[in-house]
Amino acid sequence: MTKSRRRFTALLGFTLSILLALQSGLTAQAGSLDDLRGGVAALLNAGSSSSSEIINATAEELHLDIWLEVEEVQESTLVMANVKHVLNVRSDASESADKVGKLYKDCGGTILERRDGWTKLQSGNIVGWASDEYLLFGEDALALANDVGKMIATIDTEALRVREEPSTKAAILGNLPRGEIVEVLDDNEDGWVCVDYDGEDGWVSAEYVVLDFVIDAGETMDEIKAREEAEREAKRHVNYGQYTTDADTTLLLAALIYCEAGGESYEGKVAVGAVVMNRVRSSAYPDTIHGVIYASGQFTPAMSGRVNQVYESGKIPQSCIQAAEEALSGVSNVGDLTHFRRNNGRDGLVIGNHVFY
Repeated sequence: MTKSRRRFTALLGFTLSILLALQSGLTAQAGSLDDLRGGVAALLNAGSSSSSEIINATAEELHLDIWLEVEEVQESTLVMANVKHVLNVRSDASESADKVGKLYKDCGGTILERRDGWTKLQSGNIVGWASDEYLLFGEDALALANDVGKMIATIDTEALRVREEPSTKAAILGNLPRGEIVEVLDDNEDGWVCVDYDGEDGWVSAEYVVLDFVIDAGETMDEIKAREEAEREAKRHVNYGQYTTDADTTLLLAALIYCEAGGESYEGKVAVGAVVMNRVRSSAYPDTIHGVIYASGQFTPAMSGRVNQVYESGKIPQSCIQAAEEALSGVSNVGDLTHFRRNNGRDGLVIGNHVFY
């Protein structure tokens, strides 16, 4: 069976020993993405209800050469924010302690310590304490992670051909450069991974990609301050790339729409713009278009830098600009929904190749 490298963040809820081994560069034998596509909950044995079963199934599925003492590892290390708005993370286990960061809705992290109804966690660069009242653990955390996380592939060769079918004889759709990040859809075929290539199903060789399961992380207070200061400065100067002026907000949103839904119908383009604006209006996410688009682990084209490239090129189709203008004006054809992904059969509002939920 072909081997493909799979890296997983601490947000997967694996034990610390597994995480350290993976981060040290161990490779795992590739299995079916049916087991991995939805996150780690798919790795559970049917009817599994204990954390020890989660750990055993995970180690077995990944074929890791690590012996686990089940008795010593009683629960998952994954923790997810369980809030409608924002969760403050503090320097100590007390409401009066200083705030060190914020977790938004759908953010996750790794449990470091628990005591007296509080959990010390790490999420991105945040290390601090949060009240258990606003957190999810165990299977509840895994279920939410499955719902909001995604599997991505990072290209690990100079140029990788994307084909219409999982075969070296299939027609070539295009090429992906080193470092490009794309969403993974499937890898049922040995040695091949199906990815989202400009709205189409494209197949790439598993030998030349690194797979990661990603979930949004929170922001430290310093990161929030730096972002807000940069956004204020951007209002005074025209800056291309990551930060834009208010006058260019439409183009930034249009660039994301082009990257996420360039091949979709106009209705599908408006829907993507509406999701971004729903997040901006919600207190559960950053309150600017830039903050939403560049939130960690959310929009794959923003993670890869493609949004910046499209924005700087100035070559954004008028249909995407018009869709952005409609979304900015308050038009929404998806109600107040805040998520979308390639339609994989999950429940939700299907528009073209995307499902919104």
